[in-house]
Amino acid sequence: MKNLFDVSGKVAVVSGGSSGIGAMMARGLVENGAKVYITARKEERLIAMAEELSKLGECIAIPADLSNVAGIEDFVAAVSARESKVDILINNAGANWAAPIEDFPEKGWDKVMDINIKAIFFATQKFLPLLKASGNADDPARVINIASINGIRNSGMPTYAYSASKSGVIHLTEHLATDLASYHINVNAIAPGFFPSNMTKQIVENDGMTKMALSQIPRGRMGAPEDIAGTALYLCSQASSWLVGQTIALDGGMISRP
Repeated sequence: MKNLFDVSGKVAVVSGGSSGIGAMMARGLVENGAKVYITARKEERLIAMAEELSKLGECIAIPADLSNVAGIEDFVAAVSARESKVDILINNAGANWAAPIEDFPEKGWDKVMDINIKAIFFATQKFLPLLKASGNADDPARVINIASINGIRNSGMPTYAYSASKSGVIHLTEHLATDLASYHINVNAIAPGFFPSNMTKQIVENDGMTKMALSQIPRGRMGAPEDIAGTALYLCSQASSWLVGQTIALDGGMISRP
């Protein structure tokens, strides 16, 4: 039982791993003995994060643009040149766009959909050979998709593409989970609530907005790095080997409040 949450020696890939909850999950995996590849488009910030995490364990930065299939294929090829299998794939890279419905642009819709939902499907597809090489009946490979509580309920903000894409992530997770279980690949999702990140920067830096957001959370605080890292470790370890197709709302009770 004491080894249920052990991920030491596993190879993990975290997209959007240069900041926010991606970096939090990557840190949790590195600190617990996993070899972690992180990717993002902004090379300087990505390399800086890999250098920081490498002080704790093994972290490798591979810059990539996952908004298109060619970029995904290039990234998978770079990982494949270094690894014969991947034990954990965390599809975390995300984008947002806010605009009134009258002004919401096609380029904003497409940008969000390309990163938030299309990239998850094709990254999982292209990583399948490496994931299949890892998974077995006793210890399946893992895919974790990052959704959002805003894919479960209306956020009240004009982020139409974001909410729609994150709702799609939840359904896609269920679909992929049932299709890939026979390959010994477990697919689950996390739907985070209010965590400090680039997407919530405007709220975090405004005392009034922060107070309003926290008033909606029964636990009375925003998410901490340990919250998302601990949930990811659970989904990556033996402790969740029979959990398939589920989305964990990690929000301090926000969507459950009356």
